[in-house]
Amino acid sequence: MTRRCAARAAVAAERDAHGRTRCTRLRSDGPLALRETAEGVHLVGAAAGPLGGDVLELDVAVGPGARLAVRSAAAALVLPGDGTSRLTVRARVGPGARLDFAPEPTVAAAGCDHRSAAEIALAEDATLRWREEIVLGRHGERPGRLRGRLDVAIGRTPLLRHELRVGDGHGARAVLGDAGAAGSVLLVRPGLAREAHVEDGLAVLPLAHPSGVLITAVAPDAALLRRRLARGERVAARARGETAPRGLPADQETASAAAFRGAETPDSCS
Repeated sequence: MTRRCAARAAVAAERDAHGRTRCTRLRSDGPLALRETAEGVHLVGAAAGPLGGDVLELDVAVGPGARLAVRSAAAALVLPGDGTSRLTVRARVGPGARLDFAPEPTVAAAGCDHRSAAEIALAEDATLRWREEIVLGRHGERPGRLRGRLDVAIGRTPLLRHELRVGDGHGARAVLGDAGAAGSVLLVRPGLAREAHVEDGLAVLPLAHPSGVLITAVAPDAALLRRRLARGERVAARARGETAPRGLPADQETASAAAFRGAETPDSCS
């Protein structure tokens, strides 16, 4: 595979005069195709990959008081190619705004060399849910090399600097053991639980900022990882007396997202 691709996509959401959120920008580029849906905005893969050598960027802007949910239609399969593939997501969340970013997992196929980075700037009273999930190789194969970094600031104050490295030479087994999947959810909103919680494969850790909690989990597979992260979100929400709505046992995404959003009327972008 010798394809190289450079692409930059963007989505912006603003609150209109009637208090509803509207997508004011939706720019697709190369394999990063964006589609507005009833749930928000979906990333729809317009090509295989990312492949080695691809450089992809996504800009997300949520204006004051607006709400935006970003999802993906399917998992991203990171494949080997000509060099290192890179994905950078930059997000800005304005005063009183909400961003719920929860794409499907990234699968680090054997032989890949991938770097992902998320740079998030939050206003002082912004709300954030940011979920990342990694599957360590396809069925029966070892994972390629993957480095993921998350940098978040509230105003001018750093909130979180988080990095995960897996694959050959990165000591994945020393850190993750025999886990086949790893993930995290960062929650930023007032009233979250302020006591650490640890159980098998799951940790809920309050951050220095009183509105921040980081949930991390490992699991043998993606399905159990999703369930553990959803449980972590329920633990973090207990301080507010919140509970995720009852639903189908497998519908962990719906329950977690609904608990995050609360009982609000959905807009075109949330």
